[in-house]
Amino acid sequence: MALPPRLASTLEDLAFFTDRAERVQALVSVAERFRPVPTETAAPPYEEAHRVPGCESEAFVWVGEEGGGLRLDFAVLNPQGLSAMALAVVLKEGLEGEPAARAQDVPDEIVFELFGRELSMGKSLGLMNMVRAVKSGAARLA
Repeated sequence: MALPPRLASTLEDLAFFTDRAERVQALVSVAERFRPVPTETAAPPYEEAHRVPGCESEAFVWVGEEGGGLRLDFAVLNPQGLSAMALAVVLKEGLEGEPAARAQDVPDEIVFELFGRELSMGKSLGLMNMVRAVKSGAARLA
């Protein structure tokens, strides 16, 4: 299946950056748009049920519905977790408002499309688990 249009557009935009340093800078710019989960959704300490397993940045994911579409919120406790923050922004901007079933179209490998294959195995696994957490939450809603 095809990716939701906003998510596909973001990936196309980032594919423009073929130089590794430029890609990193573009992803840092994306991470700067990160906004943590609003307190009306969750407040620290966050429930362990929302923790992303294996994520070095200590990320948490909330998946809900609003207006008939997905609502996504994230927390990243490590202030240097720029990759987790960038992925959270990409997923939120690309999937929010979409039907929950559309999240199933997102392959775990989106992590490699965004960040390349140079990431450590631990970081790649944590980021893929963020994608899986979104997909799992959306599957419960679908």
